[in-house]
Amino acid sequence: MLAMSAEQLISFARGAPSLDIVDVEGLKAAAVRAFETDPAGVTAYGTSVGYLPLRKWIADKHGVTPEQVFVTNGSMQADAFLFDHLVQAGDAVVVEKPTYDRTLLSLQQKGGKVHQVTIEPDGIDVAELRQLLESGLRPKLAHIIPNFQNPAGVTLSLDKRRELLELAAEYGFTIFEDDPYVDIRFRGEALPSMLSMDTSGVVVHASSFTKTVAPGVRVGYLVGPADVIGAIAKKATNLYISPGMVAQAIVHQFCVSGDIERSIATVSTALAERATVLAAALREHIPGATFTEPDGGYFLWVDLPEDVDVEKLFPVATAKGVAVVKGSDFLLDGGRSSLRLAYSAVTVDQIDEGVRRLAAAIDETRGK
Repeated sequence: MLAMSAEQLISFARGAPSLDIVDVEGLKAAAVRAFETDPAGVTAYGTSVGYLPLRKWIADKHGVTPEQVFVTNGSMQADAFLFDHLVQAGDAVVVEKPTYDRTLLSLQQKGGKVHQVTIEPDGIDVAELRQLLESGLRPKLAHIIPNFQNPAGVTLSLDKRRELLELAAEYGFTIFEDDPYVDIRFRGEALPSMLSMDTSGVVVHASSFTKTVAPGVRVGYLVGPADVIGAIAKKATNLYISPGMVAQAIVHQFCVSGDIERSIATVSTALAERATVLAAALREHIPGATFTEPDGGYFLWVDLPEDVDVEKLFPVATAKGVAVVKGSDFLLDGGRSSLRLAYSAVTVDQIDEGVRRLAAAIDETRGK
């Protein structure tokens, strides 16, 4: 194994697949097929709901009608459209604690009154949410990342999925099931989506091809009640006429050829190994750290000993050539001694060295 210089940054910061596990050749071939089979559709404006063949493929995947699907430029745009449709300044919204930092920022910028509900090893604390609702909280939506949550890495249990659906129906709020990591499972049985369990029309589901194909395609989508999707599509028409047909047509060809299944297998196998190596390195080099080892996804949340201040740790770690994300970025308050580590963009031979650098930075800043 080659030694790495301190100048070579090892990044646990970004939730993106490393190039070695992206199917570049498959995407190139899919692009050729897209232009050959549908040159008019690929090069035209299209419609605001996205590339229609891909819309239908997604509908079939989720067992819904195409009218319930809206394909976007990445899932963050899908999030933005839904938030714009549902949330006005002053509206209460529920998110997990911790939650994805960009979701937190987006809802705050909308003027939403954000309530964070604690995450447990099996997902959001439903009892805590129920208590808030019984105390009078009436949220417009609850944003839930059910599988391999970003940043905590945990998965929402089946019982909690059922309880959330019951609460949403009883108290009249939308469950926003934000699910881009669902296919990147290392172990255990897949759980049904809340979308598939929903009998009351309370779930809007989002996902993306970023984690299974490549971030650069920028293709995500919403699935929900047809009236909600139709209203959002109308707004999208006025905003940009249509999303990128070229990228969506390439993704469609990648999916219908079966390359998507092979890509998922490649990414899942690589990330399973990386997650295992990262957990072992943390146990060896930072024995005071506590974490829940994920069953899939891209992220591992680490609680360091209380005498470690991540604000002080962050610049020292950067100087030692290791990048991390502060836990406080994912919280309205707290996270002083927590980190999110993404293992998706680091190769196995970088992980141990990266954790060694992080441990050295911790030792240098501890108690200061």
